[in-house]
Amino acid sequence: MAQTRTITNNRQLVETLQSRIPTMKWSTWFSSVNFEIDERVLRVISPSAFHSQWLSENYQHLLDQAAEEHLGSAASVEYAVSDRLASPGTGNGSAPSRTRTPPVAATGPTEPPPESNGSGPASRLAGKYVFDNFIAGSSNRLALAAAKAVAEQPGGRYNPLFIYGAAGLGKTHLLHAVNHHTKAMRPGARIRYATSENFVNEFIDSIRRKRMDEFKQRYRSANLLLVDDIQFFEGKEQVLEEVFHTFNALHEADRQMVLTCDRPPKDLSAIEERLRSRFTSGLMTDIGPPDVETRQAILRSNAELSKVPAPDEVLDFIARHITDNIRELEGALNRVAAYAALEARPITLELAENALRDMLPSGTGRRPSGPEILAKTAVRYGFSIADMEGPSRKSKLVLARQVAMYLCRDLANLSYPKIGKLFGNRDHTTVMHAYNKVQRRLPTDLNLCDEVTDLSHALSAK
Repeated sequence: MAQTRTITNNRQLVETLQSRIPTMKWSTWFSSVNFEIDERVLRVISPSAFHSQWLSENYQHLLDQAAEEHLGSAASVEYAVSDRLASPGTGNGSAPSRTRTPPVAATGPTEPPPESNGSGPASRLAGKYVFDNFIAGSSNRLALAAAKAVAEQPGGRYNPLFIYGAAGLGKTHLLHAVNHHTKAMRPGARIRYATSENFVNEFIDSIRRKRMDEFKQRYRSANLLLVDDIQFFEGKEQVLEEVFHTFNALHEADRQMVLTCDRPPKDLSAIEERLRSRFTSGLMTDIGPPDVETRQAILRSNAELSKVPAPDEVLDFIARHITDNIRELEGALNRVAAYAALEARPITLELAENALRDMLPSGTGRRPSGPEILAKTAVRYGFSIADMEGPSRKSKLVLARQVAMYLCRDLANLSYPKIGKLFGNRDHTTVMHAYNKVQRRLPTDLNLCDEVTDLSHALSAK
């Protein structure tokens, strides 16, 4: 029986993986992982079942490739969980970091006021904002996974978790979901949720009433601190000083913080570098505008929850015309439903067009054309239009061609035969195969997701 050996003594396989995975994603998902080789089996040992599941769903193809390259064509990948890896920095994927990760519990120097464990601002957390109701897509998958990881294992490597993105994309939903999940898993945990406005108002009131000790105790004794929209702290020097000391107190005690903002820390120019650097010390992840399929899924979910009898063509119309903001997306559906109720008419495409007429930005009805998509995709992948239309089967060219076909169907809504004609008179079955292949890969291939999303945004902005 071959002796098990760890990759720590033979870094080639890890170096291969690391060269193919972006630095931030490697730090997030692999630095707490151990790798072992037993004959032709690559064993990936993670700190939790959730971590293993994420790796298998998003990096299986890269792990398979690396295993085959270093262990032979018969190599396989297995997953295991070890409690010894629950503390940050104990894996061999990268250099170790901090070593303490005590569990969240109701501990602290003194008991905080009762409001910090369910009343006050925390009680206003929306019950509908749970993980089960969060629709995942290519633009928010990492943020969702990170929020779940924090809720499952608070105070560890992803502390603080800093989620940024434009308004209305789901940041607050994730904050509330972390609260609900943590409260369900750890009923004794002291959870403190505050919008930036709540925090500032409480701070000012505490100064006025000379009760700053109570304010400090309320926030610094929390096991989980959730703060929404921290960009509004900019320019408030006394508040930022208190945020700095609160951050340090919680971080030293390994207590979890989740912060949201409309932009990354480096763009918070009115906040001191010492605090911005602390915001980046855990995990930063962004939420972008949802793609059309995610928007459609969000609308279907909302229609089912609200029992709005909207046909698919109406949901598709809304999804293709309200593109940047989930709140606007939900508001558009509510407006269509209200319009139908007031008119005592069923929801139809014509009714939706009339109800949303003044909500739609000018030029919303214009779709990118097939030739535009073909040209833009060709440039993105470094090919000419003639290459895209031609017979070559080079792997990178085939991928570019398939992505362009997918976008012609998804953005321009062209029929399969029309797309085939655009690409050198190819058969419509070839186009169907390309569309289905890209669609299947999008949920698991992060690089492809990024490319398709970037191209979609660029084409929609034209």
